[in-house]
Order: sequence, then structure tokens, then C-alpha cells
Amino acid sequence: MLSEFILIGFSNFPQHLLPTFFLLYLLMYLFTLLGNLLVMVTIWREHSLHTPMYLLMCALSISEILFTVAITPHMLVDMLYTHHSITFVACASQMFFSFTFGFTHSFLLMIMGYDRYVAICHPLHYNMLMSTRDCARLVSWCWAGGSVMGMMVTLIIFHLTFCGSNEIHHFFCHVLSLLKLACGKKTASVTMVVIMVCVTALLGCLFLIVLFYVFIVAAILRIPSAEGRHKTFSTCVSHLTIVVVHYGFASIIYLKPKGPHSMDSNTLMATTYTVFTPFLSPIIFSLRNKELKNAMKRSFHRTFCPLSS
Repeated sequence: MLSEFILIGFSNFPQHLLPTFFLLYLLMYLFTLLGNLLVMVTIWREHSLHTPMYLLMCALSISEILFTVAITPHMLVDMLYTHHSITFVACASQMFFSFTFGFTHSFLLMIMGYDRYVAICHPLHYNMLMSTRDCARLVSWCWAGGSVMGMMVTLIIFHLTFCGSNEIHHFFCHVLSLLKLACGKKTASVTMVVIMVCVTALLGCLFLIVLFYVFIVAAILRIPSAEGRHKTFSTCVSHLTIVVVHYGFASIIYLKPKGPHSMDSNTLMATTYTVFTPFLSPIIFSLRNKELKNAMKRSFHRTFCPLSS
């Protein structure tokens, strides 16, 4: 059994561009941590934001931070050094955490869509269907589901036999790149099972989100005033933008046709997706959500300008 793997995702990457991208990704990584922490702290401090929608937003920020921490630091270190090795155990751990937080993120997006559906389509029953206790229970199920999915996929992959080359053509322990190193009769069937499990879970979440928004749009169109329609839809904008960014980037990376320089472009696009999507989340939340933006301003003034308030 192999004791370590060699990550060669950056080996064919233009070396003169690595310092520039390292600095860019480092700044985005730091902003991701600080931005999502700011969202979490603001929601925690502002009692007016202690509602299911913002508690779900806080849980999403936690998943963004943990997903970024699971992958980005090791990626940044690899960009500085020529030897890009990772131990067998570290590779399994990285895959488990990336899958856990990735699936949790998708499950939370689905629950946020359900929250908006209940708030807009069944406003009279909202407090009964989406109480704080129910919200906490749903968040717990999201984390439990993400952990089960992460554990299941990781155990399936690392029960395979790896032989021959130990070079992973990626910047982290990516499941499809790792499956190419496996050997044995079960490899093809395991690959198909893993792909089907991941695709079913992610597309299932997307299907439910789209279904929720079909009912939401239908309910909004029944509102007689244009101002009422605009105000109602504005509560969905930040969530809808995150969904489009999350699934849009993933579709571009995994569904684009292979080209002659696909390995280099895949590395660039995958690193950008890994760092860029969590980086965008706090920006979208703060810019597209007026209530959260105002709460951040109040929190800033209370912290740094207490005499002026």
C-alpha cells in the first residue's frame, strides 16, 4: 500500500505566475475567513437577526470557513515548495473534510430555500414550521448528512488498492484524480457508485431548490403591488445568488469539454472555484441583504465609535 501521494496539480502550471496567484489566493483566503467571521459575529451580536433565515446564514458561513480551511492552507504551501507530498492518512482526512463540508454546504442551501418557501408561500404557518428549535434541528441534520456522505465516500475510496504511480494530477486529494490511481476489478464499479452518489445528492438539492423557487415566484406574482413584489423577492436575492455561484462554477469545471491544455486549465479553474466561491459568500450576504448590511454598520459604530452612537 502506498504511504504517501505526490500532488502534481501545479507542476505544469506556469512557474512565473505562481507567486502572483499565491498572493491572490492568500488574500482571498484571509478575506474569506474574516468576511465569514464578520457575518457570524454580526448575527450573534444583533438580537434582531436571531431568526431562522440568519441562523441558517450563520451555519452556511461556518461551513464555508471549514471547507476553506480543509483545503486552501495545504494548497498555498504547495505553491511555495517543489515537493508536493501528502501522506495517505492526511489525504484521506482531506477528502473526508472536503466532502463533509461540501455536502453540508449544499444541504444548507437547500434548507435556506425551504425557509424562503415557507416564509413567502405559508407566512401564517412560518413560526410553527420554522421555529428556532426546528431550524437548529434542520441544521443538525445537514451536518449529520454531510458527515455521513463524507465518511461513506472516503471509506469506499480508501478501501481500494492503489498501485503503480502515486502522482495525483490535482492540487488536493480530489476523488476522480485519486480513482485513476486505483487498480483491481472493483475500480470501475466503485467509480460509478461514487459518481452516482455525489451527483444524486447534489442534483437532488438543486432540484428541490428550483422547486421551492417555482412556488416562490408563483406566490410573488400574485402580490398586487410592484413594491410588495420587489420587497418580497429581495429577501431571496442573496440566497439565490449563492446558489447560482455555487452550482454555476461547479458546472463550468466538471461539465466543460476536455481540451489540449485541459490539465492546466482544470487546475486553475479548480483552485479558483475552491478559493473564489467561499470568498464571494460574505460579499453577497453583506451587499445584497440590507438588514444584515445595516446590522454590520451598527455593530461597527458600537465597537469603534461608541461615543457617536
